[in-house]
Amino acid sequence: MSVQPAAVVRTVLDVAPLVALVSAAEPAAPGVGAVATFVGLVRDQNVGRRVLYLDYEAYEPMAVKALERIRDETAGRWPDVRLAIHHRIGRLHIGEASVAIAAGSPHRAEAFAACRYAIERIKQIAPIWKHEYFEGGDVWIEGATADPDDVPAREDAMRRACV
Repeated sequence: MSVQPAAVVRTVLDVAPLVALVSAAEPAAPGVGAVATFVGLVRDQNVGRRVLYLDYEAYEPMAVKALERIRDETAGRWPDVRLAIHHRIGRLHIGEASVAIAAGSPHRAEAFAACRYAIERIKQIAPIWKHEYFEGGDVWIEGATADPDDVPAREDAMRRACV
């Protein structure tokens, strides 16, 4: 089975296949000299509450399109970067990975920036929602709220990525 560069999955996330995907040799592309990764984990605490587990839901076809859009935006800003993003849905327990991002680039600065940009944009535009269960209750955590074409939101993600 081939690894998709943008996916919403129900299985345990593994960053290694994403790293392999973004560092694979392509004759038409510059060589990869750096790979930056980001793996978001389920925390055991949030706003002073002990978290028990999370349930992620997504409108999967649109979520994949949002991840692909983020890859396209990244390619527009950092043309030599190869990006792969997987987001998990379903029940996740403390310490499990909810999102994995790998960015391969000839140079580390672009790889780090692209990785940071990707997570900021996921939070802004991907239709993925988090239901948090904690001691004494549960709450839906606000998900994506920005219109994908919202220029100030995109600029905010870029500002955060390039600090």
